[in-house]
Amino acid sequence: MSARPSKAPTIPPHPGLEVREDEVAWNGRFPVQRVRFTYRRFDGARSPELVWELWRRGGAVAVLPYDPWTDRICLIEQFRLPALAAGFEPVMTECVAGLLEAGEDPADCARRETAEEAGLETDRLESIGHYMLMQGGCDEHIHLYCGRTRLPDSGANHGLAAEGEDIRTLLLPAEEGFARLDGGAIRNATAALCLFWLRQNRARLREAWT
Repeated sequence: MSARPSKAPTIPPHPGLEVREDEVAWNGRFPVQRVRFTYRRFDGARSPELVWELWRRGGAVAVLPYDPWTDRICLIEQFRLPALAAGFEPVMTECVAGLLEAGEDPADCARRETAEEAGLETDRLESIGHYMLMQGGCDEHIHLYCGRTRLPDSGANHGLAAEGEDIRTLLLPAEEGFARLDGGAIRNATAALCLFWLRQNRARLREAWT
């Protein structure tokens, strides 16, 4: 069995779960665990033995910056190789997002990522929800926020040079963002969730945040 790095934690105990083997199959930036296990089925019987690969990415945040004074939003665009591999246009329209650092509060991470990826400051955050992204093979879970932000007149390029980021901000009237969502131009699930939420809560936020 491979030595376990600290960034690939053990599978937590759960009633009916029997972990028979747990090893690190690949130890890169994000390790992949190979887990051999059985679990108790809904009918009470023991499942057959299963072997799953588990991609360990951990916690993340995404933020939809919203300017209630001008009724505009900020989305970002960047090149995504996995999108191209999946047959999508590789320049994806997304929300500001990033991974949580060890012990970092999600709200603090949201503010940090907003500054790093969009060059913006948000002074108020409202939680949209906490969701799994790829529960069929990855442990990544994401905290979604809407952030009150005074947006500039035009977009710009941002991102951390040390991480090779090339991020372009896209400033849109909220209604145009909703139109892109309805027209199928938003292909990123996180951005779609945030935009659906904002459409439902926009009037309330404009009253509470201005």
